[in-house]
Amino acid sequence: MEIRSMSELIEICTTEKKTIGQIMLMMEEEKSGKDKETIFRMMEERLIKMKEAVDSGTNDPSSAPSGISGGDATKMNDYVRQGKSLSGSFISDAMTFSLATSESNARMGVIVATPTAGAAGILPGVLFSLQKNGGTPNNDLVMGLFTASALGYVIANRAFISGAAGGCQAEVGSAAAMAAGTIVELKGGTPEQAVNATAIAMKSLLGLVCDPVAGLVEVPCIKRNVIGTSIAFSAADLALAGVESRIPCDQVIEAMYKIGKDMPWTLKETSLGGLAMTETGKKVKERLFKR
Repeated sequence: MEIRSMSELIEICTTEKKTIGQIMLMMEEEKSGKDKETIFRMMEERLIKMKEAVDSGTNDPSSAPSGISGGDATKMNDYVRQGKSLSGSFISDAMTFSLATSESNARMGVIVATPTAGAAGILPGVLFSLQKNGGTPNNDLVMGLFTASALGYVIANRAFISGAAGGCQAEVGSAAAMAAGTIVELKGGTPEQAVNATAIAMKSLLGLVCDPVAGLVEVPCIKRNVIGTSIAFSAADLALAGVESRIPCDQVIEAMYKIGKDMPWTLKETSLGGLAMTETGKKVKERLFKR
């Protein structure tokens, strides 16, 4: 079994009468030669690592070694607990957990790249918010990781997932798209709805540049992860309501690929453009490189 496109993924799900996550589990079983139970447990280990990063980041107010990030997850957590957040609990908690994961990464903690380290906050942010606010059990979250894997597999093979290759649209954009489709499937949506959510989320982040200050995956990366969770939930709600992407998902991925190819190299993880070249961005780089 091989998944070459989102349209093919939907067709396989329809033929096999299975979810996207189940199809990915079948494909991994076929490719790896391992049994489903072993593969499931291996994925469960990754979910556990995600939870550890969330818990660590949420309770750690310290700065990252760079001094340019850290402590925001605890601030957000306190703010949400006080009932002040304008967003609903699903999005507010996802934002907190995304911050926590990304800050754990900046402190050199263990995270799970989904699909990259720079975008590693979005999927755990979404998953553990679904668990906290919707009671989604661990086994379902593990299957959600298989759903996200299938969506990411198609994106990676039809375009790219690294900021160096295609800008932040390829990192945060792909992560938000994967998370959106995963939310839909975990909330009982169809494969078609999940793919529509994937397309809607990706469309919303087309053209996003990769301009990390001082070359570190902290500013503006961490806060982009946070915004990515909001986009994922918005896209999922639209798809679950029956709203479709007017541009098919495979064409959206193709557009992302072409935009990435056309994007100036200064805006693809070189730190030679965008926010990295602002007055403050250059001062941060000077300070860090003098140490």
